[in-house]
Amino acid sequence: MPRHARYIPHGVIPAVLLPFNDDLSIDEKSFRAHLRDVAGTKGISAITINAHSTEVGSLSFDEQRRVLAVAQDEIGERLPLVNGIWADGSIEAARIARMAAEGGASALLVFPPGPFTLGQSPAMALAHFKRIADATDLPLIVFQYPLATGQGYPCDTLLKMVDEVASIRAIKDWAGNVAQHEMHIRTLQNLPRPVNVLSTHSAWLLSSLVLGCNGLLSGSGSVIADLQAQLFHAVKANDLAEARRLNDRIYPLARVFYADPWADMHNRMKEALVLLGRLPRAVVRPPLVKLSAAEIERIRAALVEAGLMRAKARDAA
Repeated sequence: MPRHARYIPHGVIPAVLLPFNDDLSIDEKSFRAHLRDVAGTKGISAITINAHSTEVGSLSFDEQRRVLAVAQDEIGERLPLVNGIWADGSIEAARIARMAAEGGASALLVFPPGPFTLGQSPAMALAHFKRIADATDLPLIVFQYPLATGQGYPCDTLLKMVDEVASIRAIKDWAGNVAQHEMHIRTLQNLPRPVNVLSTHSAWLLSSLVLGCNGLLSGSGSVIADLQAQLFHAVKANDLAEARRLNDRIYPLARVFYADPWADMHNRMKEALVLLGRLPRAVVRPPLVKLSAAEIERIRAALVEAGLMRAKARDAA
């Protein structure tokens, strides 16, 4: 049983990065320091690992298990851990789910299977989630992709999943569409068994949160968990002036982190942490590649604009 057995996904849940050594092996020392740094943020409810932000697509099963073990050892007594389930096949997804449960995870973030880019049916989506739910009773977070990707779940499918899989307790909403996002919030959070909507619309977070999300789950929380937590709680308190002030600080970073191509978003976050002195290096695994000096300079400028670096430190660098 996980240490935080009663955790229902809600609130501010940063998704941490995974540092690598120059030989592309996991840099456990830096990872532990990063975990401690993010976990020390006031106002967060959990930490996510083995997700986009940890470059999970490049990790073997054993590496994912090790990432969970390190996180559990470092911060598991303090915060619940949400473990990502990244697999194209349902059998492998269930194997990862069992591993995560045995390793002490408190909830699972279920990515949509890659084959769904070619089309899906409600029966396929149900089969995937039921197999995972049969492997563990941990609460599940449905990662809702934009419908245009083929991996997003239409509303009828999503409601059927929620109805038939009792362990679905939240969605990480990346619908990318304001009307659909608002529909998710109004519908799912008002069901007889409510399903929390966790925004991952980090490029327009304030706009998303004011619609009434019960949380957010974001990779940029690896850099600005404090600002995200403050923004979330300001919105909950209906303090629009404070929320807008915080959003003005977040905006320059959202602009650079979520520029095209989006595949580099966490690459950019690693570079930001290097600039802030929180990581020793920004190494990513192929097919990602090192960012250009010009792009790193744009990240530096955004950190200054956000008030996270002083201009004189930028100039000296």
